[in-house]
Amino acid sequence: MSVRTVKRDLAALENSGAPIWSRPGPGGGYGLVARGTLPPVSLTPVQAVALLAAVSAAPDAPYADLASAGVRKIMDVLDPRTRAKAEELAGRVWVDAPPPPRAIRSALEEAMAEQRVVRIRYISRDGDRTTRDVEPVMFASANGHWYLIGWCRLRSGMRWFLVSRIEHASVTRVACSGHGIDEVGVPPATARPVNGRSG
Repeated sequence: MSVRTVKRDLAALENSGAPIWSRPGPGGGYGLVARGTLPPVSLTPVQAVALLAAVSAAPDAPYADLASAGVRKIMDVLDPRTRAKAEELAGRVWVDAPPPPRAIRSALEEAMAEQRVVRIRYISRDGDRTTRDVEPVMFASANGHWYLIGWCRLRSGMRWFLVSRIEHASVTRVACSGHGIDEVGVPPATARPVNGRSG
């Protein structure tokens, strides 16, 4: 490793806010200040703004408000210089995307996370209203819309429910019976889970 590489890496650590000490001469070197820690997150200003933009542009996504809170936590732990640059750049990126009703999303998110049956009042394309007990299996985004996919106990089958057509949702105390993603069917070739892994 060259001296130039070491100096570049040390400069990057210092710029990220790491408390570095240096001592010249024999027995000298570099190290972290006693009781010093590395910052938990190291992002560039552009990476931070990319997170802010992605979360802000999808307020109807499952867990969007939690994602927004998570991104704010990340912004709060960035070193001051990076945070200032990110905040300035973020002011140049606007989004006009009003979030859907929080109570419905909250119930669907809780039912999915806890794997409990959710009771929904659903409006069909024809305007018919039905009340259904659904075992949530997954959320899916397709053609700019979010769907709750689950086992409909009323129809005894897997169904896709457009979240924007759910008029009311409440989580029951009933546990799901174990229907899995494999029952949903083959996803489109371009579909992928949000963890970035396929299969």
